[in-house]
Amino acid sequence: MIRAVFFDFVGTLITKAGENITHQNIVREVLRRAGRSDLDPIKIWAEYEEESSKLFRELAGKPYVKIRDVDTEAMKKVADRYGFTVPEDFWGISIEMHAKYGELFPDARETIKALKDLGLHVGIVTDSDNDYIGAHLKALGIYDLFDSITTSEDAGFYKPHPKPFQLALERAGVKPEEALYVGDNPSKDCVGAKNVGMVSVLLDPDASKQSLWGNCDFVVSKLLDVLDIVKGLNEDL
Repeated sequence: MIRAVFFDFVGTLITKAGENITHQNIVREVLRRAGRSDLDPIKIWAEYEEESSKLFRELAGKPYVKIRDVDTEAMKKVADRYGFTVPEDFWGISIEMHAKYGELFPDARETIKALKDLGLHVGIVTDSDNDYIGAHLKALGIYDLFDSITTSEDAGFYKPHPKPFQLALERAGVKPEEALYVGDNPSKDCVGAKNVGMVSVLLDPDASKQSLWGNCDFVVSKLLDVLDIVKGLNEDL
């Protein structure tokens, strides 16, 4: 019996396209503050994304370090390359832009509400700093829809380490086999969830991750399909 459903955040509840726009606007504000209108913000954004992705790949499954520090380091690497200074309140700029430009998947709110109508615990398990996820969810107007929010900051480790998943299960008061986890990363989300005994669901709208579908119990193209999976699993009992 599935009693709880947990979601990843970026790429699962909010779109990667919206995240890209958010990061582009972070870069634009950084360059505006630095007085560097001579630099192409899209080019700087692409290099910032490359540096950030490289740093985060190295953190997979590792002990938690503040994401604000990782993001700031990535931005400073690019800034040093082009000779400008990153503002002291870079993380504040980041939170402000995320709150302003974040974009939910069109069926995210409907899916969450439908799962709650079934009497399920609905939570988030995400690699995030607490201030970031709290501010972002409130700006999106969905903070109060969740029964629990578990971050890598809470757990002390990044996915796919078992700690974030185990802490989320503990907070929900459910066993691993009673929980389903939805994410967009086959290696971090599916593998991490399955390793602790949870049912794993991959959100892959454009079927771009077919080579890694074997890591996951289910694959969906839209979030509302999660509702059918939960109903099907519970009807089979």
